[in-house]
Amino acid sequence: MTNSADEQLLAALEAILIVASEPLSPEELAPRLKSSPQQVKAALEQLRAEYAGETARPHGFVLRNVAGGWRLYSAPTQEEIVSEFLTQGGTSHLSNPALETLAVIAYRQPVSRSVIASIRGVSVDGVVRTLLAHDLIHEVERADSGAILYGTTTSFLERMGLASLDELPPLAPHLPGSEELDELEARLKQ
Repeated sequence: MTNSADEQLLAALEAILIVASEPLSPEELAPRLKSSPQQVKAALEQLRAEYAGETARPHGFVLRNVAGGWRLYSAPTQEEIVSEFLTQGGTSHLSNPALETLAVIAYRQPVSRSVIASIRGVSVDGVVRTLLAHDLIHEVERADSGAILYGTTTSFLERMGLASLDELPPLAPHLPGSEELDELEARLKQ
């Protein structure tokens, strides 16, 4: 591989592999890269060989010193292909705040943003929008106060491998009991 199209394939592979949550085969990668599985396999073999030594070829990632530590990021030049990968069948992970918010909704539904925020101790507006966009939650109804109440979706159950919410694991013993949460919710409604 020596031409710029081949170099672009190598960079695109690096950019996708750095954000993938699991190993991907050449057959899985090929359609997303508009290449054949054989071309992808050859490019992967080249990358493996390059990483064993030094190269002047541009990579699909950059190393940055941020927040007191070092972290690999997808190269800005690969933004379009990484974005396409993440939104068209690739896998993406939810942030810890999103997972925490999702857990509160799953166990307390239907629940308002204000109750979620009081349980988590932070604003959850952005996280709720993210969960709505991922089709993990939906608007169930409006409370008498006018607040929107949220619940989980069928998509949430499918992704969690649950037949129903009854299969959710029990909450850890150190979490507040439902009585405490009911009291908190009652205070917020006043």
